[in-house]
Amino acid sequence: MVAGTLLYVQGRTPGLAFIDPANQTLVMQGKPIYENLCASCHGVSLQGQPNWRERMSNGRLPAPPHDQSGHTWHHPDALLFDMVKNGLVPGKTAPPGYQSDMPAYRDMLTDEEIVAVLAYIKSSWPVKVLKVQKEITLQQQQ
Repeated sequence: MVAGTLLYVQGRTPGLAFIDPANQTLVMQGKPIYENLCASCHGVSLQGQPNWRERMSNGRLPAPPHDQSGHTWHHPDALLFDMVKNGLVPGKTAPPGYQSDMPAYRDMLTDEEIVAVLAYIKSSWPVKVLKVQKEITLQQQQ
């Protein structure tokens, strides 16, 4: 287990402390996982799919960027973790009735691997963005 990253509460889903992108062990662990599982949709450079804010012909939205130009950093770590683990769940991590191509990775990745991927994504963000996202994460924990 990645020390200091996951805090387990008896009988509950793991609660996350702030995922620190300065932890180079986590970042290096997350990079190949991201490249293998996420980059095909979210881009090798975390740039997302073209026109990611415009619905496709099937009514779904393209994969958003995970760099600072997207909205990933607007969410607390626990929500990002849940989205990766369980996919976008209408009424929970997405608006009611929302349909997405985002798969759930709970059967493919361990909790620690999900945390590592998020650390890798966050390692690309500028200091100002990281600070705001950390504040969002810490406020959500209160």
